Amino acid sequence: QNHFFLQTTVGLISGICMIVGTIIGSGIFISPKSVLANVAAVGPCLIIWSACGILATLGALCFAELGTTITKSGGEYPYLMEAFGPIPAYLFSWTSLLVIKPSSFAIICLSFAEYASAPFYPGCDPPVVVIKCLAASAIVVITAVNSLSVKLGSYVQNFFTATKMIIVLIIIVSGIVLLAQGKTENFKNSFKDTKISIGSISLAFYNGLWAYDGCHYNKYTYQFRNADTVSFKFFRNLPLSIIIGIPLVSVCYVLINISYFTVMTSTELLQSQAVAVTFGDRVLYPAAWIVPLFVAFSTIGAANGTCFTAGRLVYVAGREGHMLKVLSYISVKRLTPAPAIIFYGAITIIYIIPGNIDTLINYFSFAVWIFYGLTVLGLIVMRFTRKELKRPITVPIVIPIFVTLSSIFLVLAPIISQPELPYLYCALFILGGLVFYFLFVHFKFNWAQRISKPITMYLQMLLEVVPAEEDTE
Repeated sequence: QNHFFLQTTVGLISGICMIVGTIIGSGIFISPKSVLANVAAVGPCLIIWSACGILATLGALCFAELGTTITKSGGEYPYLMEAFGPIPAYLFSWTSLLVIKPSSFAIICLSFAEYASAPFYPGCDPPVVVIKCLAASAIVVITAVNSLSVKLGSYVQNFFTATKMIIVLIIIVSGIVLLAQGKTENFKNSFKDTKISIGSISLAFYNGLWAYDGCHYNKYTYQFRNADTVSFKFFRNLPLSIIIGIPLVSVCYVLINISYFTVMTSTELLQSQAVAVTFGDRVLYPAAWIVPLFVAFSTIGAANGTCFTAGRLVYVAGREGHMLKVLSYISVKRLTPAPAIIFYGAITIIYIIPGNIDTLINYFSFAVWIFYGLTVLGLIVMRFTRKELKRPITVPIVIPIFVTLSSIFLVLAPIISQPELPYLYCALFILGGLVFYFLFVHFKFNWAQRISKPITMYLQMLLEVVPAEEDTE
C-alpha cells in the first residue's frame, strides 16, 4: 500500500525567501517615525532597529523548536495548551481574535490610508476623517475579496508581495547612491540630544518589533504531524533560514532608515506625515508618485494576508466552540469562511474609529508580548515537564530565558515608567476572557447558541453558508 505525504523539504534559499517575504510588509513604512520619536536621535534609533532584529531572531528560533516539537496548527494555542493547560491557551485565543488580529489589521489599513492620501495633501497632513474613511473602505474591499474567493485573494497577495520588494529595493539603492555622493551630514553627532528612559526604550522596541511581526509564525512546521516523514535537511535548514533570513531583514530595515536620514534630519522626519513619501519627493522627483503608490500596494498586500489568516482563526474558534457556531460556517458557492471574515472585518472597523496608528501599535505590542513571553516560558517549562517529547530542533536554554526576560521587560516597562489606563483596560480585557471560558467552555452553557439560533438561520439564508464537514484526518 502506498502512503502519500506532503513534501516536507524546504530548501535553505526557499526558507530564507519565505521568511524575508513574510516579515517585510507595512511595518518599515510605519515605524521609523515612532522609533525615532522615542529616542530622539539617529544613533540610538539605528541601534534599536538592530536590537529588534536580534530579539526577533532569538524569538523565532524558540518558536522553531516549539513548532517542530508540537506539530499542530493554531499559533501559540497548542504550545500554551501543552505547557500550561486550557486556561492560558483559551486566553490567547480570546485575545488574538478580539485584540491582536483586529488591531494589526487596523494598523495596516490606517497606514495604507495615510500613504494613499498623502499625495493629495502636499505640504499638510490629510484630514483624520479622510484617513479613517479610506481605511474603512480598504477593510470592506479586502473583506469582500477574501469572502468571495480564495484564488482571488491569493492573486492579490502575489501581486502586492512583488510590489513591496520593489519599493524596498528602490529606497535602499537610492540611499546607497546618496551616501556614495557624500550625503552624511545627518549622521554627524548622531547621539546628540538623545532622550532615553526605560519607558521610551520599551515603546521604541514596540514600534520596531511591529515591523518584524510574523517572524514567530511557524508556517512551515505545523503540517508535519509525523516527524518521521520530515527530512533531516528540513530540520537543518529551518534554523539556518531564521539565522540568515531575519538578520537579512534587519539589514534591510537599517539601510532603509539610513536612506531616510540621508535626505531628512531627525526633526524633518518627525514632522513628516508619511516618511517614505517625503523621501520620494526629495529623491525621485518628478517620479515621486512611485513611492506612495508602491507603499500603498505593500500595505494593502499585508492587510490582505492578515485578513486571510485571521479569518481562518475565527473560523477555527467557532468550530471549537470558543466563538459563536455561525462563525465556523462556510459559503456554499465560494467555499470560504465568509461569516468569520466578515466578523473580523467588522471588529477591525470598530478599532479604527477611536484609534490611531501609534496607540494601536502600543496596545497590540503590549498584548502580543504577554503571550510571546508566556509561550517561550512554556518552552522552558516543557524542557523539564515533557522530557519525553521528541525535539528535532533544540535551542540553547539561554535563548528562551533571554527572550522570556525581554518579554517581561517589554510588558512591564511602559506600565512602570508611563502608567496609562488603556494598559489596564487591555489587561482587564484579557482576564475578562476567563468569564467566557468558564461559562461556555468549562461548564459548556449553550444558552448563547440557543439565543443566537434565529440570527444564525437568518445569516445562513443571507450569506448562503452551511456548517463545514468535520476534518477526520
